[in-house]
Amino acid sequence: MKRSDMLAHVGSMQQAAYVRPIEYQEGRTHGLKAVEVKNGPLRFMSMADKALDVALFEYKGENLTFLSKPGLNGRNQFDTNGQEALRSIMGGLFFTCGFENICGPYSTPEGSRYPAGDYPMHGRIRTTPAEHVSSDAYWDGDDYVLEVSGEMREAELFGENMVLRRRIRSVYGKPSITVEDEVTNESFREEPLMWMYHCNFGWPLLAEGAQVVIPSRGATSRDDTTAADVTPWNEIGAPEANKPGSVYIHELAADADGGSFAAVVNRKLGLGVVIDFNVADFPHFMEWKSMGSGDYVVGLEPSNSKVYGRGWHEERDNLHMLAAQSCERKTVTFTVLDGVEAIDALLARRDALLS
Repeated sequence: MKRSDMLAHVGSMQQAAYVRPIEYQEGRTHGLKAVEVKNGPLRFMSMADKALDVALFEYKGENLTFLSKPGLNGRNQFDTNGQEALRSIMGGLFFTCGFENICGPYSTPEGSRYPAGDYPMHGRIRTTPAEHVSSDAYWDGDDYVLEVSGEMREAELFGENMVLRRRIRSVYGKPSITVEDEVTNESFREEPLMWMYHCNFGWPLLAEGAQVVIPSRGATSRDDTTAADVTPWNEIGAPEANKPGSVYIHELAADADGGSFAAVVNRKLGLGVVIDFNVADFPHFMEWKSMGSGDYVVGLEPSNSKVYGRGWHEERDNLHMLAAQSCERKTVTFTVLDGVEAIDALLARRDALLS
């Protein structure tokens, strides 16, 4: 709809779309600042106090993401050591992993080529509150743009000084959001840069009969537990009590420009969510499939590093490094698929990439 037509039909654009800073008032979330964005039937919450990561992601009133047992919670003093992240990770549409480490915790010993230190599970950036937070809703021609931005600094005295500048953008009438990230090394030495988006999908999108859609040329089990799972990596069954999770490492097909994707679709519900990204930015891709009761989630994880974490790369002397005073940029887009035809089109896109 053109701008003039839209304005003729509403008194305020807030009838259809808005960006609204909020603050939670009770329990684990007390004092947690966030930005609520409504784009017609699409509604999401960017957590200002947790790296502007997107937690809730709803379409037509249905939440499409996984929310872990701790639920929404603020930044805690206990969640940046070892595996303490398990008590604070919310899940949500995505949380940002890095920049010193992804996946399991690791300690770099003295005498290594890399700085000695202790690196917690999935790193520290996801718990870093945003500064210079800005939110806006404005017309750009006939596009009504909804935007959230801010920056997060991961820094230590005598250590790293990494700045993530993030912009999240959505356009009214389009059921998608685009995350544009830039990481700058503002220190005077090269620094490790491990970078992964941990994207998490849950019920009701994730249910028996749903499907993981990835243009995968091959899937490798991370460990013996995964290898023992007889269910195909792309099939979703019902929750099972105490079922261990599986992790698959995928080799992705991509188009001539490096474009690829991963998705969860539910034909019965007529909905899906697809993540678009470039394999040049994310040469590694992991699928975390947890079918355990109460921990029922599929994680789709584009990454610049292997799932085995920092130690694996240090041992092979191929930890990704960012030069002093330089930056890297990455973009991911999340789009809701509405209807069986949209799901079928995605399956055709997968097949074309694999042909």
